[in-house]
Amino acid sequence: MTALGIDFGTKTIGLAYTLNGIIFTLPPIKNNSDKFKTILSIINEYSVKKIYVGVSEGKVAILTQKFILDLKNVINLPIETVEESVSTIEASAIQKINKGSIDSTSAAVILRRVIS
Repeated sequence: MTALGIDFGTKTIGLAYTLNGIIFTLPPIKNNSDKFKTILSIINEYSVKKIYVGVSEGKVAILTQKFILDLKNVINLPIETVEESVSTIEASAIQKINKGSIDSTSAAVILRRVIS
């Protein structure tokens, strides 16, 4: 099953997907009015069947929950939340080895937590 991992941010949204148990990062997208259109395109391109969204605490958690509600109004796929505390710290450690977007690497960490 192909799953999409989302690391919601106020400026950018990190993305990663699984294919046959392997996690791949995607370029992050801007958190703007086109975000749902872009996410729908990714869902179709990669035949995504399930979405995992990282949720932290505080103000960003409230914004993330609103994002999830809005996403549920746009797509008809199961969406689960994943505790993302310290995913950015894990992603930072990975970044030293793999140059790429910290946001998308965080999304990959979120996916790793649910498929491991």
